[in-house]
Amino acid sequence: MRSIARVALGAILVFAGIAHLTFARRAFRAQVPEFVPVDPDTTVVGSGVVEITLGTAIAVSQGRRARRIGTLAAAFFVAIFPGNLSQFVHGRDGFGLDSDGKRFVRLFFQPALVAWALWSTGPRR
Repeated sequence: MRSIARVALGAILVFAGIAHLTFARRAFRAQVPEFVPVDPDTTVVGSGVVEITLGTAIAVSQGRRARRIGTLAAAFFVAIFPGNLSQFVHGRDGFGLDSDGKRFVRLFFQPALVAWALWSTGPRR
């Protein structure tokens, strides 16, 4: 079950990374907080590359290496959470998140992604 979850998370990350670079680029820019000192489009492209890299690594890694990459992915999810929070606080639309309620509910998905990354790459019991 963990292996399936790990590969699925990897596929989702790769898909999201491709979306950052192509069809959803504008929507992702809505999540870049004002305090990020880099141009929003550059931030979106950079995070897309990171997501593709992490997703590929998670999908193909095993054992101790998978655990390290899972920890990196969890840290990445924590690092990008301020973008989700900024989108909520400033009421920016993106990805169909066109109400405060929808943007608020989305905030709870980030901890779930952190847990998914850690559980799916964690040690077998």
